[in-house]
Amino acid sequence: MRLTALAIAGSLLLASAGSASAAPTRANSEMRIIGKSVEGRDIEAYHRGTKGGTVVLVIGVIHGDEDAGLDIVEILKAAAIPTGVDLWLVPSMNPDGVARQIRKNANGVDLNRNFPYRWGKIGKPSSWQYAGTSRASEPETQAMVKFIREIKPDLGIWFHQDLNIISPGKGIDGKLRSRYSRLSGIPLKRITGGTYTGVAATWQRSTLANAYAFVVELGPTLSSAQAALNAKAILDAAVFLGSLKRK
Repeated sequence: MRLTALAIAGSLLLASAGSASAAPTRANSEMRIIGKSVEGRDIEAYHRGTKGGTVVLVIGVIHGDEDAGLDIVEILKAAAIPTGVDLWLVPSMNPDGVARQIRKNANGVDLNRNFPYRWGKIGKPSSWQYAGTSRASEPETQAMVKFIREIKPDLGIWFHQDLNIISPGKGIDGKLRSRYSRLSGIPLKRITGGTYTGVAATWQRSTLANAYAFVVELGPTLSSAQAALNAKAILDAAVFLGSLKRK
């Protein structure tokens, strides 16, 4: 699916990306290694679009066995980016988990319970929400914390699976989530269950001033058409947020 079907979906996105902006661009593309995993795999970040514009960060994977977000990132790596959007793409912050097809990293830590904001000691390495030995104890978390503090995204979108929901919000945050829901077809519904301490998106919202971040829970599977809809929803949210900043 990440080859032929994604190429087709990406072509559809490229053909319509101009609707979000009069002058989309494929320029200003670069790749950086922002850190290493426990097992030494690279954590990659791809930079596209207008430097100095509305900074948007997309993280395809944080739980290694929830990797459908990789397909959305692949489309965005080739898409025409609307003028004024400064886009950063991290395909996976948990490459060891993706390689092993497990939720946690190679130390058995749930990286979405390991971020510094309101970190709490949860479970043991054998438990599904093990939060690690201390806040930001893992190299993957440390790399993302450093990177996010550097680029200071105005908006962060973190992909998970497989509830197929987006939790509603309030104010501008709520408007961004509602637009994303409408364009992607993913319903707005409160996410429940689990112990939500040390969560990446919550840390990002709480750490950066005037910044927004939310989780998109994809379904169990993701078709090429759905991947394209999510990619378009990201670009729409970026343009919408940029328009609010200019007012």
